[in-house]
Amino acid sequence: MNTREQQLQAFDRLLTIMDELREQCPWDKKQTMQTLRHLTIEETYELGDAILENDLEEVKGELGDLLLHIVFYAKIGSETNDFDIADVTNQICEKLIARHPHIYADVEVQDEEEVKQNWENLKLKEGKKSVLEGVPKSLPALVKANRIQDKVAGVGFDWEEPHQVFEKLKEELEELQHEVAQDNEAQMEAEFGDVLFSMINYARFLKVDPENALERTNKKFIKRFQYLESKAKQLGKPLKDMTLAEMDVFWEEAKTVN
Repeated sequence: MNTREQQLQAFDRLLTIMDELREQCPWDKKQTMQTLRHLTIEETYELGDAILENDLEEVKGELGDLLLHIVFYAKIGSETNDFDIADVTNQICEKLIARHPHIYADVEVQDEEEVKQNWENLKLKEGKKSVLEGVPKSLPALVKANRIQDKVAGVGFDWEEPHQVFEKLKEELEELQHEVAQDNEAQMEAEFGDVLFSMINYARFLKVDPENALERTNKKFIKRFQYLESKAKQLGKPLKDMTLAEMDVFWEEAKTVN
């Protein structure tokens, strides 16, 4: 591994390259925070894919792409004299020190949960009106639900045992089935949302990341369905012309290879 000096030299090299690109490259010169925003989101998802695939070489590359974006935003900020990379770095350092009094002060904690509770309480003392202020509005709904539950749990608003959450999930499923039986479309959507919210909460108690779990299932389904497509192609028979029973044979086969 690289030494601390080599790591600092590499970061300095990136800062130098960013300065040169901003001055000399027509594309880089035109970029603003607004034009970079959607690219940054895309890069974040690409990093997420690489992590799910456990492709560490790809993780390294995607981390580099994200680091470039951070340096790019800081460079733009420096051009308007609002902030630079030192301001960005120092601010997160100060935040980390303030949020870890069990490391940098004399506060004692027993476990990870107590650290999380202290974190949320400290944010309220810093002036935040709600523990939910830090949940981005543009997060995908599933991820947002998970973050909401995690944050309120950090201040003690939570179930005590997993079986309580499971009972709540069963209750929400019964309410959904009642609305389905009544053919009440408006309420079906509301109750379905409650079921999903409860499922995500139950996942948290099982220490399962619901976004990762669902994406793994997505990938598994894609592989199995593409196996089915390949088998149908070998037979020279379009999927739409196959019976469900015929497709199920290949689907079961796909489970043994995917």
